[in-house]
Amino acid sequence: MGKLKVTTTKLQNVKIIEPTVFGDNRGFFTESYSDKDFKDAGIDIDFIQDNHSLSTQAGVLRGLHFQRGEAAQTKLIRVVTGAVLDVIVDVRKGSPTYKQWEGYILSASNHRQLLVPKGYAHGFVTLTDNVNFLYKCDGYYNAAADGGISFKTPELNIDWPIDFDQAITSDKDAAQPTFTEFEKDNPFVYGEI
Repeated sequence: MGKLKVTTTKLQNVKIIEPTVFGDNRGFFTESYSDKDFKDAGIDIDFIQDNHSLSTQAGVLRGLHFQRGEAAQTKLIRVVTGAVLDVIVDVRKGSPTYKQWEGYILSASNHRQLLVPKGYAHGFVTLTDNVNFLYKCDGYYNAAADGGISFKTPELNIDWPIDFDQAITSDKDAAQPTFTEFEKDNPFVYGEI
């Protein structure tokens, strides 16, 4: 039915995906995911798990998260209510964009999806109340492989649209290591994942 508009970004293999949206006075219809359309667009990934989070307030900051080693995941992210600034960081040693980040507005109104490959740390801050955030993964969550980097790490200089003392975050995310601390045992090597 629908075709995808796929936009490449400056970060390798990161793509913004915009499905066709059919709207009228009742609302809209879209195929949020079609394996055939994605494969026709050159995105051949077997997604095996869907995740859903709700953030009830603007200013919720989650991340930056990743799964280590064999448990590394590719994610296909979208927002179905509200809006976020979604941020990803290339954490693959030797990559031409290592330690670089980009931020993307994902919202219910723009219908954009973000393809985040293995080897990227991921996080977001909610720009509105009541954000329903959905993402597909090509691997199952593995608690033992869970990793993260501090969202306020100075080495990355991420331009979050919120003061850190006002961010609503978990104790776990507030205690994540800086990028320099993470680099000491970084499991991601460019070309291996």
